[in-house]
Parts: sequence; structure tokens; C-alpha cells
Amino acid sequence: MIKENPYVKQFPDLMAGKVVLYCHGFASSGQSGTVTRLREVMPQAKVIAPDLPIHPAEAIALLHDICKQEKPDLIIGTSMGGMYAEQLYGYHRICVNPALEMGETMKAHGMTGTQQFQNPRLDGVQEFYVDKALVKEYKEQSELRFSQANTEEQSLIYGLFGDEDTTVNTFDMFHEVYPQALHFHGEHRMNDKSFMQSVVPVIRWIDDQQEHRERPIIYIGIETMKEWNQKPASSVQKAVRQLIEQYQVYFVAEDEATSKEWLTEYIGVPAWRHTIITWRRDLLYGDYLISSKKEGETMATYLEYGSDTFKTWEDIITYFSHLGGQ
Repeated sequence: MIKENPYVKQFPDLMAGKVVLYCHGFASSGQSGTVTRLREVMPQAKVIAPDLPIHPAEAIALLHDICKQEKPDLIIGTSMGGMYAEQLYGYHRICVNPALEMGETMKAHGMTGTQQFQNPRLDGVQEFYVDKALVKEYKEQSELRFSQANTEEQSLIYGLFGDEDTTVNTFDMFHEVYPQALHFHGEHRMNDKSFMQSVVPVIRWIDDQQEHRERPIIYIGIETMKEWNQKPASSVQKAVRQLIEQYQVYFVAEDEATSKEWLTEYIGVPAWRHTIITWRRDLLYGDYLISSKKEGETMATYLEYGSDTFKTWEDIITYFSHLGGQ
């Protein structure tokens, strides 16, 4: 019997009918675990994941050829692949822990000498050799970063950076050029959990933007999300994960500093640019407001958290499961 993956979930409508190009990391291949996740999560998308040549000039040339032929709707690159993805201008892109100084990263982490491929490659090659000349090639390729960065590109690209990444740290470099840079809970190499909770929400934002899709809006008062000890209320994280699949979810608070810190810690990527600081919840224009603080009439359907009807977050989950995204 095949054991069901507790984290990875399939979304048939996500990027349906679209082309997704994946650029793998150093010493990896198009048969990596990330490719498997992409194809499982987005079964109706065409996921292209080539084995990249070792020489960077050849790799970027191959990627340009694929882009010209396939016209991908989204490019995702991890680590070294994030360096390449940044340089594929004109497309929506997600760079995960991008190694924007690849040559320096190779020297710092001893990526020289005989190297073993971490995943099987279609040509059957199992190892390769890295000398100073090849490191120099990567250094020269990485120095081409941001060469066509402009206002339009700033809206096309996201950078995701693991807060426990000890291999690459290029957040400041990326953020100085591109405003859509954010941290996620995770290490340099993604696992199922960090992929689902951090990368998939960004894919959904991009898909919605491309489709001009407007989802019903839910506002959540941050006080409903916390226990007395400031830990997340029971099932609130589960509820957020489920709600963002069908709704635009915003988090409402009065204090920006402490709320941002709490949401970053316990909600992560879905809270990025989805936090509203206001004392006037009655003026929020949307579809639903989940709150324990009702102040006059609201412009959204009010769900009073803590009431007999919505005593727990499981009650909230049940309510919205019956609505089916309406």
C-alpha cells in the first residue's frame, strides 16, 4: 500500500492548461523531488524540467531556447536554478533561495573537485568535475544578474528565502532590486511542508493575476487567532491553509509591529502584504469578517468568533466548507 503524503495536496485548477518551467539546483536534475511535487500539486499544468548542462553558458542558452519554444506561463528556479530564473526576463518567475553569487557559493561550500549528481539524469551521467575554470564561468554568469531589471520585471518576479538557509543568503541583494522578496520557514532545500505552505500560495497569486481572477474576501481579526499565551488558537493554521485555496484572506490588527511579527512566525507567506492595520473594521469592504470585536454595522458578513455558532476554528472551517468558495 502506498502511504499517503500528509502535506502534498493536489489542485487540479492551479495553473491548469499552462506551462511551468522548472530550473533545478546545482548537481541536481529534472528528476528531482521538487519536480515530482510540482506535477503532483498541479496535475493539469505542463511541467518542463530539463537536465541543465554543467557549463552555465550552455544552461542559460538551453533555457532561452525552451522559453522561446514553450513560452512558459511561470518559471520556478531553486538555488542555482534561481540564478538562471532571474535572468529569464519577461516571464513570471519565482526564485527560491536563489544563488545569485553562484561562483562565490561554490568556493565557500567546497563545491569543487569530483561531484556526484544528487538525482539521476537522462544521459546517465553520474558525476562531473569542477575546476577553477568552471567556478569562474559561474561567477561570470552570476554577475549578469539584474541586467534587465526594470519596473515591469519587478512585478513579474518573486524571491522566496528560507529563514534557516545556511547555504545561500542573497535576500538583501535581491530585495534591493526587486520589492517582492519574502522569507519563509525552511532551509535551503525545500521539503513538502515548506513547498506547500510557502511556494504554492505564491503560485496561486500569480495564477490569479494572469486570469484576472477575483476571489471572495475574508477578513480575520488577529485576536481570534491567538490563545491567551499568544500561541495559535487550535485549528487556526489549518483554517488559513484551507481558506486561502478559495478566498483572498486578509488579517486585521490594530498594532503593526507585534502583529507582523506574530503573523510572520505562525502564518508565514500567506500573511505577506495581506495584513491590514485599522481601528475601523466596520469600514472594511469585503465578503466576510471573522472577528470578536463588532463595532456597529459592518460592510461584510459578520462571523462572531467565540459565539455559540462560531465557538472554535473548526466551526469556521465547517461553515466555509459548505459554501464551496462562495
